[in-house]
Amino acid sequence: MDHMSSNLEDYLKVIFSLESLNSEARAKDIADAMGVQRASVTNALQKLSQRGLINYQPYSSVTLTPEGFRTATRIVHRHKVLYDFLHTFLQIRPEVAEDTACKLEHHIDDESLETLTKFARFIMTCPRTGKDWLEAFTRSCNERGTCTNCSECIKSCLERLDDKCLDSSEPRSKTS
Repeated sequence: MDHMSSNLEDYLKVIFSLESLNSEARAKDIADAMGVQRASVTNALQKLSQRGLINYQPYSSVTLTPEGFRTATRIVHRHKVLYDFLHTFLQIRPEVAEDTACKLEHHIDDESLETLTKFARFIMTCPRTGKDWLEAFTRSCNERGTCTNCSECIKSCLERLDDKCLDSSEPRSKTS
């Protein structure tokens, strides 16, 4: 199947959301959710139907086909990964992260998305990073060389890491 436009991907995402909430999507609800005219919705629904992504007949509800569901799930997943990375890891305000994720989700390739997902998982699970690392990022200096607390921050981080290592290397007592 040839590449789908960002606009059609957005329609598919809205249909997915409405169908998840209501078991179906109606053209009026799609128009309201997207802030567009019903004529635009009808045109997009016809294109999505021609691609075999939705079940659509004029004046009736819209549902995703199995292929439409798979495609919409991939789009929603891309959006979630990007939003989570922008908001959680880069500390971008939710509304800006949402808008940026919407723009990026249409252009990121699978390899980049998978690498971004692996990186996020690494940050959250590696003992050298994790929640402390993210908190340190939010406290980081805006201008290099102006922080008066870097040495203390590094020392504290190393002490916490040592404590974690000691905790995990001690034999655990058996309980009966």
